[in-house]
Amino acid sequence: MSLKIDQDHGRFRQIVRGRIRQNLRKYISQGELVGRKGKDLVSIPIPQIDIPRFRFGDKQKGGVGQGEGNPGDPVSADDKHPGQGQAGSGEGEHILEVDVTLDELASILGEELELPDIQDKGKNKISNAHDRYSGIRRVGPESLRHFKRTYRQALRRMISSGTFRAEAPVVVPIPEDKRYRSWKTVTEPVANAVIIYMMDVSGSMGDEQKEIVRIESFWIDAWLTRQYKGLESRFIIHDAVAREVDRETFFHTRESGGTMISSAYKLCAQIIDNDYPPAEWNIYPFHFSDGDNWSMDDTLSCVDILKNQLLPRANMFAYGQVESPYGSGQFIKDLKEHFSQDDRVVLSEIRDKDAIVGSIKEFLGKGK
Repeated sequence: MSLKIDQDHGRFRQIVRGRIRQNLRKYISQGELVGRKGKDLVSIPIPQIDIPRFRFGDKQKGGVGQGEGNPGDPVSADDKHPGQGQAGSGEGEHILEVDVTLDELASILGEELELPDIQDKGKNKISNAHDRYSGIRRVGPESLRHFKRTYRQALRRMISSGTFRAEAPVVVPIPEDKRYRSWKTVTEPVANAVIIYMMDVSGSMGDEQKEIVRIESFWIDAWLTRQYKGLESRFIIHDAVAREVDRETFFHTRESGGTMISSAYKLCAQIIDNDYPPAEWNIYPFHFSDGDNWSMDDTLSCVDILKNQLLPRANMFAYGQVESPYGSGQFIKDLKEHFSQDDRVVLSEIRDKDAIVGSIKEFLGKGK
């Protein structure tokens, strides 16, 4: 019975997974999942799925549930109470909320967008300690007793002492025969990563542009969390000056003023120098802007910082340009001019929410 239930539950999870995949692009573009994220789970509304279940009626009410039934018999004999309200022709809406782990959600994202696994670095530096059962010893808790080793030792003792009888092969271990599994602490290399998000919050970046950044950042986080055991996120906002903030401030701050992108790149390089040795960390700077910058001199300063400080340390540098009615969009053109042959620089133009899916694939599709 338990096996049957497990099989049914497995089939239901496959149906749910298929529904999520079918509607994934809608979820991404509309941002429905971002606000439903818990610690390790995301609550997803799945339409048009009903869970099969039994409903038991009162005893002695008749119907096909009592004795043999005939064609045309009602399922329940207790059908004397008509429904309330007017009859309608429309179909009712059936929505079921299911909890999906972030790892499973990222797996669906990877399958749908055909994302490759990350080719990480730094595994030889960062280690995670855990216990591994690797030997046998004479003492230990009964929960770790090794049955085969104990039996073998008892059999060997009885044969050598002449107490074993082949016609009545009963082996009775004594305390000296007991053997227990032993363990040792081993270290395994693990890969850690940091995402450094940078966002232009000058007057030309409105709420719609920030919403696009918020949705895309959620899915980038989901995928990279699946790839790395330890993932940290840092947040930088900038207009004419840059400062590090928490996640809440990053997505909800209202700023204005001019734009000097180099201030964010300098702060990003400083954070890497202080906290994330490149030999031990997989580093992902992501910058989102509408493409306006204060001057060409500042753009050249950005190019210099990228070439000499950020790119030598990072797995990749991602720049997403969010279309704004007030931004010139020039910055991505300048980056293309200077880095068109450098595959460490990934550029993406995000015209609206419908372009988020393509942008995520552009950023993560190379497996860096």
